[in-house]
Amino acid sequence: MRDVIARRLRGQVTGRLTKHNNITKLMVMYRNYMRAIPKEWRTTARVYTALGDEHRQRILLTFEPGERLNVGQIVEVSTLSRSAVSHHLKILREAGVLLSEKKGKEVYFWVNKPFLIRALETVVDYIRSNA
Repeated sequence: MRDVIARRLRGQVTGRLTKHNNITKLMVMYRNYMRAIPKEWRTTARVYTALGDEHRQRILLTFEPGERLNVGQIVEVSTLSRSAVSHHLKILREAGVLLSEKKGKEVYFWVNKPFLIRALETVVDYIRSNA
């Protein structure tokens, strides 16, 4: 009996679950975890990731309704370098938060309001109906 207790304490005996059963159980949990994100949220995750940075939030808050700004204009009101602002703008654009258009040598950015509202409402709607 002491031998069984000693093996349990060392993790060699786990009652009814064997190491194989534990691994199988973890794999099922992992698959369920991967399925937990609704389809509608796949693009929304990038939005939340992009907005998770304080500098990118400040850049977004720089825009007035309907305003288009270039990198230089954002750098003027920011504490960041031009290259840092460009990096953050790229992330915001790739996430769909900002749209851009090149005019001559300048690239102008503006808030992609319909997409951003849709992305945020997707989560709010889900919480209202499922939480």
